[in-house]
Amino acid sequence: MKFGIIGLGRFGYQVATMLTENGMEVLAIDSNESIVSSIKNNVTQAICMHMTDELSLRSVGFQDMDCVVIAMGENFAESILATALAKKHLHVPLVITRAINDIHCEILTLVGADRVILPEKEVGINLAYELSAPFLYIARLSKEFVIGQIDVPRQSIGVLVGEDDLLASYHTVCIGIQRDDAFIPSNIKTFNSLAFEADDKLFVAGYKADLASLSKL
Repeated sequence: MKFGIIGLGRFGYQVATMLTENGMEVLAIDSNESIVSSIKNNVTQAICMHMTDELSLRSVGFQDMDCVVIAMGENFAESILATALAKKHLHVPLVITRAINDIHCEILTLVGADRVILPEKEVGINLAYELSAPFLYIARLSKEFVIGQIDVPRQSIGVLVGEDDLLASYHTVCIGIQRDDAFIPSNIKTFNSLAFEADDKLFVAGYKADLASLSKL
């Protein structure tokens, strides 16, 4: 996939370099020459240019991107203009824009952003979930549905995964087992025939309250 990153502050810089590490083709632009110089060896291509000029964006191929991430959250006017250009003029299939507050989020959605993210807010919410959960918090899929890591319940030790009814009784699903230094995912054919061992760490998906109850067993 081809990604265009507009704006290389801390957020945009991280997105650009991680996408490249994950094997994606990344074109990163910023108006600050020193920032562009610092990232040029870590992305497919880095260009110093005006970030909200349609002709400039076309000249470097932004109309051919599969996804454009607009990371200029602090500059309200420019992020709105870049979002509208990417979606309505360059017709990029997926435009993701960083916002700094909920009002900014609403406006960016109106001008064409397919997805708007508020990094600071999301980090704060995830940290609160992590600190308040009585289990090792991994990810939040909705307000109440999460993925967490728990110790194998004592009642399940020695029981085959496919025959264990305890997790189901708490409306949770085991999606993998951490055993010593190995991770065993639930999609392998032999998963249900494995027996839970005393030192297993279970990666479980379910509602937060159910995981909390299960982790206390």
